[in-house]
Amino acid sequence: MIAITGATGQLGRLVIAALLKKVPANQIIAAVRSPEKAKDLAELGVELRQADYSQPATLDSAFKGVEKVLLISSSEVGQREAQHGAVIDAAKRAGVKLLAYTSLLHADKSPLGLGVEHRATEKALSESGVPFVLLRNGWYTENYAASIAPALAHNAFIGAVGEGRISSAAREDYAEAAATVLSLDNQAGKVYELAGDEAYTLAEFTAHIAQLSGKKVDYINMTQADFAKALTGAGLPDWLAEMLADSDAGAAQGGLFDDSHTLSKLIGRPTTSAKEVIAATLKSL
Repeated sequence: MIAITGATGQLGRLVIAALLKKVPANQIIAAVRSPEKAKDLAELGVELRQADYSQPATLDSAFKGVEKVLLISSSEVGQREAQHGAVIDAAKRAGVKLLAYTSLLHADKSPLGLGVEHRATEKALSESGVPFVLLRNGWYTENYAASIAPALAHNAFIGAVGEGRISSAAREDYAEAAATVLSLDNQAGKVYELAGDEAYTLAEFTAHIAQLSGKKVDYINMTQADFAKALTGAGLPDWLAEMLADSDAGAAQGGLFDDSHTLSKLIGRPTTSAKEVIAATLKSL
């Protein structure tokens, strides 16, 4: 049995869709905080089990009889270390044979502030005695594609990446990689640095938006502080604005660049290009 935490999240749902192509549905457990939000997964034949990071007893029942667990990093920045620790402890109690964790690209030396909680989780894993594999995910192209609509409205795409190159991939690419690793044997101890085949600057990303939309859009590079201020001015909560500005500053230092092509080798096809994600996003607007 394979349990997926955060199964109703954007990545979780895609992982389950990819896993269903590799293993029977009755081998997959969707471990979710609110099972009522996962009825569509149950209809696919996937077993639903309640798993609340803040209630360890639910994790014990969620992992009963489970051989492999995919710990999708929590979206609650600041709470991740404790929440991930609860999952690792429960996996240990359940005698799980493999815990796969979605970490951050080059987490051990990443300049991104996000790296702190990922490093703490990787340390907890290494000290736990639970066999584990690290899926160090790079940036999702969708993170930048989310800014396409406002960029078109203002004829400007803003950021703080400077000349930093970003090797992002589509969320679906990372989901496929996770499903592949979960369906393979002998994965304990491996570290996968996962990123897109192509790297781009945000100026190049913006040029693709302009080209594909036929509208004038310029890239405006800002300081980290000004970018954070612009994001809060646009209505983003302070913590999210700070995190995104910090991530851009980290990307400016090469924190989101990787040219190992590990991801495409793992999934057996080229990663989804930024242009493809931009085109799909424009179509959906």
